[in-house]
Amino acid sequence: MTGPLASLRILDFTALVPGPFATMLLADLGADVVRVESPTRPDLVRYQPPLRDGLGSWYATLNRSKRSLGLDLKQAGAAAVVRRLVARYDILVEQNRPGVMERLGLGYETLRAANPRLIYCALTGYGQDGPYRDRAGHDLNYVALSGIAAHSGRADGSPPPLGVPLADLAAANAAVIAILAAVVHRRQTGEGQFLDVSMFDTALAWNALAIADALAGVPPAPESGLLNGGSAYDAYATADGRYLAVGALEPKFWRAFCAVIERPDLANAPPVLAQRAPQAIKEAVAAAIAARPLADWVTRFAAVDACVEPVLAPDEAVEHPQAVARGALVLVPNPAGEPQPQVAHPVRFSATPPVYRHVGPPLGAHTRAVLGEAGFGEAELRELQEQGVIYQAGEEDAG
Repeated sequence: MTGPLASLRILDFTALVPGPFATMLLADLGADVVRVESPTRPDLVRYQPPLRDGLGSWYATLNRSKRSLGLDLKQAGAAAVVRRLVARYDILVEQNRPGVMERLGLGYETLRAANPRLIYCALTGYGQDGPYRDRAGHDLNYVALSGIAAHSGRADGSPPPLGVPLADLAAANAAVIAILAAVVHRRQTGEGQFLDVSMFDTALAWNALAIADALAGVPPAPESGLLNGGSAYDAYATADGRYLAVGALEPKFWRAFCAVIERPDLANAPPVLAQRAPQAIKEAVAAAIAARPLADWVTRFAAVDACVEPVLAPDEAVEHPQAVARGALVLVPNPAGEPQPQVAHPVRFSATPPVYRHVGPPLGAHTRAVLGEAGFGEAELRELQEQGVIYQAGEEDAG
């Protein structure tokens, strides 16, 4: 293992997006992440289209550089396997509803007894307590309950489902911060701890600015604020049905913008920079931008500092010259031998760059290797496999 986090060993019991995204970021930086997955109840993302070489594109990205341990936690003997692994893998990330891991014999208190240095990160929808602790949820629900949806979208329409799972990814980043902070604490004190990370809590935190307005007596609504379409800061349709994102908030950017769209009469209009711009100003801007196709506007704004950019599709975004220059795509090896392009880790490191070892692996691809490193002998492995406790990819008929 190489990378700044090469000393970290993580057992990953998560699925779908939040937990896997968090542990992907850690694996990119060298952490040894072992993905624990049931052969009888695999992660749905593994098979979610589009598929490439039989593997879902999301799964291939979210689980790159991790190793896969096939383990059925509902089988007798599975908890004992995990307790032995915890002595070696002293960070655990799980994404079950509160109480599930306890019922499986894998709660924090039980595992802490096996390893007092254990850092145990529980990633849930609503946290470990409160009236919603046992309630099911998805990203859309957390965005709705946190107040984010209420001031997003258009005033005359319903709140839109976001194209990015904001609460999931926000919680993933919060989990990474929490885990690394707990590692620093452990190195200073020798003690581990329990981390309670909630997608709802994190969505609330990411909505802090709107909540600050609401607590000041001005609750935001769609198209009412500086950043949600109430001002001239907005996306406008072009002649060819594309969109141009106009972020010209400051006076100098606004003046430059007005010059390019040939509306100098709007340059000194103070209301444009207010929380809510007069409708006439937005209509004038919309009419000017609608007169030309997107490519024309891109050319006109190319050398102008006005905070104006095209709204790009995902495939266009990674082909943008800035994305190419920053190395936004990396080639990650896959079992078929053909490197798969994926979005790179978001941070550049001058001394310890991220390493991309392979795409998300087949379920149970590393079972015997992981358990062998933890001291399991061949006879034990054979017995566990015969009992249906562990699964090794490619050995379905073993035993």
